[in-house]
Amino acid sequence: MRFAVAMEAVHTYSLVHDDLPAMDDDDLRRGRPTVHKAFDEATAILVGDALQSLAFAHLLGSPDVRAAALARLLAENAYLMVEGQARDMDGEHAKLAEAEVLELMRTKTGALLASSVAGGALCAGADAGDVYPAGLKLGLAFQIADDLLDLTADTATLGKRAGKDAAAGKSTLPAIIGIEASRGRAEELLDEALAVFAPLGPRADALRALARYVLSRKK
Repeated sequence: MRFAVAMEAVHTYSLVHDDLPAMDDDDLRRGRPTVHKAFDEATAILVGDALQSLAFAHLLGSPDVRAAALARLLAENAYLMVEGQARDMDGEHAKLAEAEVLELMRTKTGALLASSVAGGALCAGADAGDVYPAGLKLGLAFQIADDLLDLTADTATLGKRAGKDAAAGKSTLPAIIGIEASRGRAEELLDEALAVFAPLGPRADALRALARYVLSRKK
């Protein structure tokens, strides 16, 4: 539970900072005003900073011997997420190759989602390295689905401004290979991740359901 809370704190901090005017400049998040809109930019920056610190303080406050390994896993992948955000911003109005866009997605979204999958395995006493690659595939599928929703859904459904990626000149897979080809790629990635979970049998049914939600979600 401590790892789950820490993971969500890091995730939320990343969204608060991602929405800032200096980054994606979003007014809506989950159908509500973003933190810098509801309050101000300074508050949003401090909220993100505080959430990141609280995440590790909470996780490392546990006497469990796995806490340090979980904190390292989360820290390393949160750093990759920041690297991915830098790649994302550098890629605006740039003609990135497909391999560069995939690397952007692996770091920005893939790393954090992979750490949640790997962290779950570590909490259960399994080898985090066995499922980390599957988590990366789910992260890529998630980001492709997110980019597709930005093109195909409306603002009311998404809970955030639709069409903003194209307006900002973001480098996304749909922008390079098209909508249908991107859907096919996301489905392939999901199938590859599910194949990793296959040997776990019925014990992994909940994990499979979460994995499938990556592509079936509407917002």
